[in-house]
Amino acid sequence: MSDHSRYESPLSSRYASDEMQYLFSPDMKFSTFRRLWVALARAEKTLGVDITDEQIAEMEAHITDIDYEAAAQYEKKLRHDVMAHVHTFGDACPKARPIIHFGATSCYVGDNTDMIIMREALRLVRGKVLGVLKNLAAFADEYKSLPCLAYTHLQPAQLTTVGKRATLWMYELTLDLEDLDHVLSSLKLLGSKGTTGTQASFVEIFGGDRGKVRRAEELIAKEMGFDDVVPVSGQTYSRKFDSRVLNVLAGIAQSAYKFSNDMRILQSFKELEEPFETNQIGSSAMPYKRNPMRCERISALSRYVISDTINPQITAATQWMERTLDDSANKRLSVAEAFLAVDAILNIYQNVTKGLVVYPKVIERRVMAELPFMASENIMMDAVTRGADRQEIHERIRRHAMEAGRRVKEEGLDNDLIDRICADPAFGLSHADIDPILVPSNYIGCCPEQVTAFLADVIAPLLTGEITDGAELTV
Repeated sequence: MSDHSRYESPLSSRYASDEMQYLFSPDMKFSTFRRLWVALARAEKTLGVDITDEQIAEMEAHITDIDYEAAAQYEKKLRHDVMAHVHTFGDACPKARPIIHFGATSCYVGDNTDMIIMREALRLVRGKVLGVLKNLAAFADEYKSLPCLAYTHLQPAQLTTVGKRATLWMYELTLDLEDLDHVLSSLKLLGSKGTTGTQASFVEIFGGDRGKVRRAEELIAKEMGFDDVVPVSGQTYSRKFDSRVLNVLAGIAQSAYKFSNDMRILQSFKELEEPFETNQIGSSAMPYKRNPMRCERISALSRYVISDTINPQITAATQWMERTLDDSANKRLSVAEAFLAVDAILNIYQNVTKGLVVYPKVIERRVMAELPFMASENIMMDAVTRGADRQEIHERIRRHAMEAGRRVKEEGLDNDLIDRICADPAFGLSHADIDPILVPSNYIGCCPEQVTAFLADVIAPLLTGEITDGAELTV
């Protein structure tokens, strides 16, 4: 069959980065199998098993030269993927063949490899979240004092600033980083637990010395870069690890979804816009369109990740006793695809936040259309200080505001509330009196200070970590 006659996951062909795809590739998986077999053999040799330096050196020399064709033939014959690779590795290492996989069960390589891959994938995700935060931090700082309409119930409310709104997006990502760091720090290797988690085979290998059984796990964990192994298990590590990892990914997806939805609305208002390339086409039928395609893609992929969390939850809940194999096929899909999707989300998120476009004049026009309503309390107080009756002025403003609102909604006219107030002798106010009240910066509260403090106290310490750039992508 040709390359174009079979299904290919769009996460691989269109969205996910090369580095994330590598982590879930056969090369990463099966070379890690071999590293684990070397670590096991080295630990067993250290603790007195008859294994030679020559055998270990032979294994180390063949970590990456994997004969996939031979492995496929073995799997077709044996109907067992791990044993297929045991035999393939043995063919490459004839001197070490007798001791490869000695005392281990399939989950020794399968589960430990999965844990290693999830650790590396979470580290990559973490760097890309930091990349988004770096972009948004610069954006928030630049626009921390630019007043804009805030919305509650998607109805115009009191003012905020463009930069302050960006801190809301950022704060949610910092919560995700807290969850990620907690889960990442809690990941543990399965270790060498044997077929039902009792380590009976290793007790036999080490002549009944339980101390050596424990020491072997410590040596393996150290070689693979882990501080610890799970304290107890059946044949597998608890599938709740997978569920916890996907919950972290879903949290990131939720935050990205919130950002992308806000951006899609703001682009509709023409206040903000995602990057738009010179030759980009927004619509095949409507040449003028500048659709928020990247943010829509974030929304679409985020929805997939959020819905994917149910897979490991059900898998963790339905594992029978010490092991059942109904996790395997589902796990291959749900965990890998979630990471690839979140990687894609963060690549796009970085790309969008690196090139956000702000339209201050549109923002100002929309603010000024609503500001007379928001300024009514200040106008009322000013009139009272000039001798007017507060209750009478309140009622007059209410009536003028209702009529001004009716004109805007029913007749499509401009907001004339200020003209009405100036024409009402009860207020004793002119445009010259009211204009100083109608300054948007008077209504943004502590926004600039909040942004500055948030960037200094919360974001700056985070940005000392490793940042992974995923901003370069095509539309």
